[in-house]
Amino acid sequence: MDAGKVMAGALQKQSSTQSKGLKTWRYFTGTLALLTTLSLAGCYGPPLSDRATGTLIGGAAGVGGGALVGSAVGSPLAGAAIGGLGGAGLGYLIGNSMQHQQYGYGGYGNYGYGR
Repeated sequence: MDAGKVMAGALQKQSSTQSKGLKTWRYFTGTLALLTTLSLAGCYGPPLSDRATGTLIGGAAGVGGGALVGSAVGSPLAGAAIGGLGGAGLGYLIGNSMQHQQYGYGGYGNYGYGR
């Protein structure tokens, strides 16, 4: 009877390992499908404004930098999240300023008061 229990336990561990691998594969496939859909959806539409471009570039740089700093501390996901938010915010401000200079909102741009 002991051999039967050992064999049943081994089979249960094997099926548990297989189900974990299957679950991981499903998450990976779903994430890949979502990323593909979002990247294709991003190709549609007019060109991005300076504000949107600055926000995206700042967010991407912030995620990368935050992940590097977070991995040194031991928490790369938290670092990436904080860095991404901070980078996107800073990129928004820079892109917004560039867009205001380009269109002359409230100052001495192409259509401003300094003509």
